Amino acid sequence: MAEATFVDSFNNRKQARLTSGEADRLSSRSYNLALTGLLAYGLLLNAVMVYYFAEPLRQMLIGVSSWVLLLGYLVPTLIGVLMAAKSTNPMVSFIGYNLVVLPIGVLLSLLLLGFPVGIVVKAMALTGMVTATMMLLAIIRPQFFLGLGRTLFLTLIIGIVAEVVATWLLGYRGEIFDWVFVILFSGYIGYDVAKSQAYPKTLDNAVDSALDIYLDIINLFIRLLSILGRRE
Repeated sequence: MAEATFVDSFNNRKQARLTSGEADRLSSRSYNLALTGLLAYGLLLNAVMVYYFAEPLRQMLIGVSSWVLLLGYLVPTLIGVLMAAKSTNPMVSFIGYNLVVLPIGVLLSLLLLGFPVGIVVKAMALTGMVTATMMLLAIIRPQFFLGLGRTLFLTLIIGIVAEVVATWLLGYRGEIFDWVFVILFSGYIGYDVAKSQAYPKTLDNAVDSALDIYLDIINLFIRLLSILGRRE
């Protein structure tokens, strides 16, 4: 899943963000408008890709090895995450953001072809409701969510390892892991929203925080889609 790709990279950004230069600071309003706009941009771009290009992409990729597809997804997303993590230049970070958003758009385009429209709409609605709720809670109780960082990270690592073992070694295909990750990424949305407000309000931090929250939302959506798809 997408979450396995990004585990270590998030934690390496914190110090660089906290030491951003004073000269680059934005007002709180400008910072949050930039963050919200960047987040909406990533999600809207994915929606456009899914709506207009899902079938052409499927036709184009027929016969392509699954390993080639996996590498085509992992390589640009890893490069994008590293670019955003290492750079303090907002334009470089934005390029990195797009290198994550575009492969995920291709992934979603192929993935959603296997689900009825009604299931996709329900998953989108639930994702939106959970995201709005966790964002609101993060604004109300930021210190609570900021204190969850280590717990969320350790739970993510344990969950990924357990899912890999259960799936590939034991053949387990149940939805318990989907529920675990739904709870986990719901918590991560609150954590990353609270964290975004604790960083210096620079445009680069807005891009990096938008990427964090974007990935939380995408992973939450994929897990909810999996749960709803099993029950259909």
